[in-house]
Amino acid sequence: MIGGFSTPKKDRMIKVSGGKLVKIGQILARGVDTYKAGLNVQGPATLTALCAGKVYFTKKRTSRGKVRTFINIKPEKNNVE
Repeated sequence: MIGGFSTPKKDRMIKVSGGKLVKIGQILARGVDTYKAGLNVQGPATLTALCAGKVYFTKKRTSRGKVRTFINIKPEKNNVE
């Protein structure tokens, strides 16, 4: 990055924030090791939504004492009338 010859990658980051509505298959985070897949989320590196709903985050402590942040989705209820 000295002299402007190379730039850092900008596509590796979290794509949604807490409380946002997401669709099925939407990318939630890409290339970030600090976030893990929780409820209704799949993928080890690129986290995607398995259902439509609201995003929320939880923190859990591992058996070794490290705190992990999980991305979860609360499914939205479809009212069919």
